[in-house]
Amino acid sequence: MSADTSRKRIDRRAFVARLLAATPDALVVSGLGSPSYDVFAAGDREHNYYLWGAMGGAAPLGLGLALAQPAQSVLVITGDGEQLMGIGSLATIAVRQPPNLTIVVLDNGHFGETGMQRSHCSQGTDLVAVARGFGIETAFALDDLAGCERIAQRVLARGGTTFAQVFIEAAEPPRALPPRDGSYIKNRFRAALGLKPF
Repeated sequence: MSADTSRKRIDRRAFVARLLAATPDALVVSGLGSPSYDVFAAGDREHNYYLWGAMGGAAPLGLGLALAQPAQSVLVITGDGEQLMGIGSLATIAVRQPPNLTIVVLDNGHFGETGMQRSHCSQGTDLVAVARGFGIETAFALDDLAGCERIAQRVLARGGTTFAQVFIEAAEPPRALPPRDGSYIKNRFRAALGLKPF
């Protein structure tokens, strides 16, 4: 199946900045590469957990965090390639259904960190259908900045597991690099939650 070239797509940096501004208290997990750059560009926070590696790990990390911190809103921001790598995690998320977990997939239809090869999403894979098939009932796609409000409402309400596929332009804005020290990121995040480093 060929890519839908007629679909409207939005600016990734503007979308992420607007979403994070609307959810200032959320615990944020960002997938490797561009999503982490976008989250960092919107403003570094001690409640941001940037993944530099572990492709496919953003959603399962978000699941564990949501289960461990049920009184907190957990927001995962990742890319289509990264989510495709960890697609099976959506099945476990659907089984557990933490009400405080929202997953946002920034879909540019490409594997941005390995040379902009076309991802499955640009060749017919429908991530919303996949998420619903696994059992995540609140799953939808967005292609406009106004959609930030819809996602933010779900994050703030903690009213059920949410999956949002956001169609973004296949552009590469200047990289804004978060800290690369994994131990520092982990311990800063734990300290923000009132937990001891280890």
